[in-house]
Amino acid sequence: QVQLVESGGGLVQAGGSLRLSCAASGRTDSTNAMGWYRQAPGKEREFVASITWSGGSTSYADSVKGRFTISRDNAKTTVYLQMSSLKPEDTAIYFCYTNVRVLLFTSENYWGQGTQVTVSS
Repeated sequence: QVQLVESGGGLVQAGGSLRLSCAASGRTDSTNAMGWYRQAPGKEREFVASITWSGGSTSYADSVKGRFTISRDNAKTTVYLQMSSLKPEDTAIYFCYTNVRVLLFTSENYWGQGTQVTVSS
């Protein structure tokens, strides 16, 4: 059982920056990866970025490459999303997730409540 707490959302002007944080608690000793999805109004949830916990390998959606940077703090079981050069189309609720190993080849995803990011023109 894992709990995720997100913070850092807000309103920012286009071209600005925001830094999101997500701290995990509970069963964090089996973390495989953490990352972010987002959901814009009327849209389905889409992948944004992820990072593996042991190796720190990152993955990004094409729409955010070069603008967003994901990082982690293993000791704090916290993942960050540094968002720069924000565009109005980045406006969405951003959800943190963690992928936790429950068996040798079985894992589960846990989700945060989401934090609103609004980018104005």
